[in-house]
Amino acid sequence: MVMDTLHRRRLYLYLAASFAAGILTAIGFREILSFPRSSRSHVHVATDRAAPKSHRSSEGEEDDGEEEGRPDIKEGIEGCIGDTPLLRIKSLSDATGCEILAKAEFLNGAGGSTKDRVALNIINTAERQGLLTPHSGDTIYEGTVGSTGISLAAICRARGYLAHICMPSDQSTEKSDLLLKLGAEVERVLPAPIADRNQFVNLARLRASEHTLDPARPGVGFFADQFENHANWLAHYHGTGPEIYRQTGGRRLDAFVAGAGTGGTISGVALFLKPRLPALRVVLADPAGSGLYNRIRFGVMFDPVERDGTRRRHQVDSLVEGIGINRVTANLEAGRHLIDDAVRVSDAQAMAMARWLAEKDGIFLGPAHTVITVLCDSGTRHLSKFWAAAAAVPPPVDLAAILDPPA
Repeated sequence: MVMDTLHRRRLYLYLAASFAAGILTAIGFREILSFPRSSRSHVHVATDRAAPKSHRSSEGEEDDGEEEGRPDIKEGIEGCIGDTPLLRIKSLSDATGCEILAKAEFLNGAGGSTKDRVALNIINTAERQGLLTPHSGDTIYEGTVGSTGISLAAICRARGYLAHICMPSDQSTEKSDLLLKLGAEVERVLPAPIADRNQFVNLARLRASEHTLDPARPGVGFFADQFENHANWLAHYHGTGPEIYRQTGGRRLDAFVAGAGTGGTISGVALFLKPRLPALRVVLADPAGSGLYNRIRFGVMFDPVERDGTRRRHQVDSLVEGIGINRVTANLEAGRHLIDDAVRVSDAQAMAMARWLAEKDGIFLGPAHTVITVLCDSGTRHLSKFWAAAAAVPPPVDLAAILDPPA
């Protein structure tokens, strides 16, 4: 049956976004686990730098820094952040006739997620502005559902700071356990809307202020403020975006698909790539209960489940942690005008797609497109919640049933 152009486009975007939503939490299938780490360069993001420079040899060839006799040694764990591989997932690409590419952000070497870039740039920017001093007793406070806190905790240890992390109590226990092992102070608080002063982000801001005002405590309290701090999207504008452009040779890309929590990744990548690749479609994949789908589609923050009073949680109505939000952030707004479309992805679809990707390495897309998404972090930090639920989902045998379920 031949589909009309509009239906084909909407199906393509829907499939692509479903792929992203599933793969964000399904890290670990064979091709990814076996992919070697690339050499990395230190990501020190300056606001006046448009893109990292390639190293060139005297003959004009790109220099990979590994020729005989030249050491290739990184400076601490910070040197293992950035320049992550862009994977061509062979089985999916061959089966669909598409180029399905994935930015392996879980190979960042500090906290093992895309938030390593953000945490490092927040700290670097604060140091340049004189707001943080290593080994002075300064403590970095942040409200996070996990990954940013893990990245901050690891980099704080390496850079001579303490970390205090406030997080909702309904997040997977693996995250708080890891934070504690990294030496961070962890405050788990009841989930609450942003208007509540005890909401996890607001509490982190309060704790930073209390620290600074306490004369008995050494150093100052610094609120990282990942949702509003422009160092977030700038890390992706100066790092992730240029890397994708360089790794694909500046060729045509059809779509970049990502979820959004703070909005820094999708905004920063879009701001870099769109001026260079005007035909690129940037698509937001949003879970139930999040207002970002309506923000992109209709310019308002509203979700029907708020009206119905059926939400399971205070933040978003989804098992997929760290994605979706019900307020406008400075990081999302920085690049919102470049986001072309948004689609809903349900928990059932995300879990079924995660099982499919993990067990079969297969997905269906319209042929002859190049789609890029982001592999944010490892599935090991989602075992007790998302994967506990996904394990009960029968392995899918029909992708059409996943992507276009019966009403």
